[in-house]
Amino acid sequence: MVWWREFADRTEYDAPLAPLTWFRLGGPARYLVTPRDADDLASLRRRALNEGLPFHILGQGANVLVCDEGVPGIVARLTAGVFGRWRFDGAAVVAGAGVDLMRLIPICCRRGLAGLEGLAGIPSSIGGAVKMNAGGRFGEFGTVVRRITVLNVQGAVKVRDRDEIGFAYRRSNLAGAIVLSAELELRRDDPAVLHDRYHEVWAHKQASQPMSGRSAGCIFKNPPGHSAGALIDQAGLKGFSHGGARVSHRHANFIVTDDGARAADVLRLVDGIRNKVRDSFGIELELEVDVW
Repeated sequence: MVWWREFADRTEYDAPLAPLTWFRLGGPARYLVTPRDADDLASLRRRALNEGLPFHILGQGANVLVCDEGVPGIVARLTAGVFGRWRFDGAAVVAGAGVDLMRLIPICCRRGLAGLEGLAGIPSSIGGAVKMNAGGRFGEFGTVVRRITVLNVQGAVKVRDRDEIGFAYRRSNLAGAIVLSAELELRRDDPAVLHDRYHEVWAHKQASQPMSGRSAGCIFKNPPGHSAGALIDQAGLKGFSHGGARVSHRHANFIVTDDGARAADVLRLVDGIRNKVRDSFGIELELEVDVW
């Protein structure tokens, strides 16, 4: 039996990934599959393991750079079925891994549920926000997580409480597990107050970040005790470019791309930034985005 036959109605072959990422770059996925639920996803991952195929999870594509050659294995897109749904339970919300965080935040604000408004303008799926503990100067996602449901490496569905997740700066301890959903512990507040907070954070980001450009958010993690953006700026790299990719003049920790850019342009620019910051300050910058 051909491995993908049971997924044939939800599989695309040699599927373009660039339109599904914020960078709008990169080659195709050999197989792009949209599982319906946890059982579907578990079966798909077993098939990938049995066939020796690379396996990736795609949410909103906000923290991913796909190489120009594309992805030779399976990309599972968690946006359909249960993965794209959410429900409210009092002051809590349970959201599937594929739910768009930027869409969910203003909905919570309108319902008078506080806790997410400081993450306005951060592009992420719920699953990606758990994995990376998405956040910035106005807050981190992990602070509102009560528990998550995951598919572990053995293919079993498990629940992990917040203290088991190991949230830290731009990381969590998933140990190979795939996030299926997250329960968020919010609190009641005045919708008008939340509206103002949300728009204040959004306005700050619009003024300080290239929100309209094609980027993947911050490209590097902040080294301990330093700001990656400040280091890149102090190294004189604002506007530094390679091919169709350049360091943003508005925020030096953003790489923006133009029409005709290639993923290779971004990667060469990343290497140039790293080398310059290392030579100037003796500090090694670590990528915040995933490179496929």
